[in-house]
Amino acid sequence: MKLERLLDLAPGPGNPRNSEGSFLRLKDGRGLFAYSHFTQGAQDDAAAAIWALVFDEKGVPGQPYELLPSGEGGAMNLMSLTLLRMGNGDVGLFYLRRIGKTLLEMVLRRSADEGVTWSQPSAVTTRPGFFVVNNDRVLMLRNGHILIPAAEHKKQQRADGSVFFDARSEAVFFLSEDDGHTFRELPGRCVMPYQDKCASGLQEPGVMEMMDGRLWAWARTDLGAQWEMFSFDGGRRWTPPEPSQFTSPLSPLSVLRLRDGRLLALYNPIPLYNGRAAYAGETWTGGRTPLSARLSEDDGESWSDPEALETQEDHGYCYTALMEEENGTVLLAYCAGGPEDGNCLTRLRLARLTLS
Repeated sequence: MKLERLLDLAPGPGNPRNSEGSFLRLKDGRGLFAYSHFTQGAQDDAAAAIWALVFDEKGVPGQPYELLPSGEGGAMNLMSLTLLRMGNGDVGLFYLRRIGKTLLEMVLRRSADEGVTWSQPSAVTTRPGFFVVNNDRVLMLRNGHILIPAAEHKKQQRADGSVFFDARSEAVFFLSEDDGHTFRELPGRCVMPYQDKCASGLQEPGVMEMMDGRLWAWARTDLGAQWEMFSFDGGRRWTPPEPSQFTSPLSPLSVLRLRDGRLLALYNPIPLYNGRAAYAGETWTGGRTPLSARLSEDDGESWSDPEALETQEDHGYCYTALMEEENGTVLLAYCAGGPEDGNCLTRLRLARLTLS
C-alpha cells in the first residue's frame, strides 16, 4: 500500500484542535469533507464548530470554511460527525452536541442542495443521556435503514451518596426505518462481561453489515484488543462480547466496505503492555502508533497482515474517516498530532491511500 499525504490542518492561534471528520461524494463528482474545528481549547468539552472543505474533480482539497457555528442549542461544542447520502438524495450531517457535563446527544441536519443550506437539527438519540458516537460511524444498511452504534456512559452513585461519571460504557444502537425522520433505540445492548477487571467497558463502537446479512460490531477496550459482537436479527440481539483478532490500545478501529466487496480496516495494532507508554516524553499519544491497514477478501473471516502506514513513535494516529474514490484509491482523514501539537488529537491529516 502507498500513502500520499495531502494536507495537514495543524493547530494554531484561535484554533487549538482540528479532529474527527467524515467524507461524502457530491453529485457533481467533487468530495465534501467536514470536521470538528475547536476554538477555545483542545479538550473534548471545549468550544468547537463544524468546518468543511471541498475536494475538486481532480481530488485536490480546497480552503476550509465554517459550516455550522458553535453554541447551537446551548451546546458546549459540536463534534464527531458523519456525512451520509440519505435515501431521498439529501446530504445528511449527523453530529454530537455536548450540553453540560452529562448530556451528549446526536442530531441530524439535512441538505437538499449538496451542502449549501441545511435544515434545522432533529433528534437521533431518543432519550437524555451521554452517548458517544464516533465520527464516520453512521451506517446505511442494504435495506435502507440507518443504524447508529453508540457508547452510553452513565452516572453512578457511590456508597456515600456522591455521583460520578462512569467511564465504563455499554454499546447501544439506534435505528431509523424512514430515512432518518425518526429513530428508535433497539432493545439489544452489549455489556463488557468483566466489569470489575475493565475500566473502559465497550467504548466507541462501530458496526458493519456483512454479506450474509449479519451485523458485526466492535468496540475499543483497555484489555489489549477490540472486542466484537454479532447480531443475526438486525441489531435487536447480540452475541456476548469477545476479544477479536484486532489487538490495540484504547483506540478506535475503522472499517470500510470497498466497492469490490473487500473490507479495509485501519487501527493501531500494539496494545499498551510490558512497559509500552501512553506518552512520548511529555506528549500524550495514547500508544496510538503505528497506524496500520489490513484487508479482508472473505468478508472478515481472515485478514492480511497489518501494514504500517504511519510510524512516528512520538505521534498518535486515530479517529480515521474513509471514502473510496472513483479510481479505487481511498481518501483518509485522521488525527496525527505529535510534540509540536501538544498531543495526538490536535492535528488533522488528509491523505490518499493506494491499495495493493
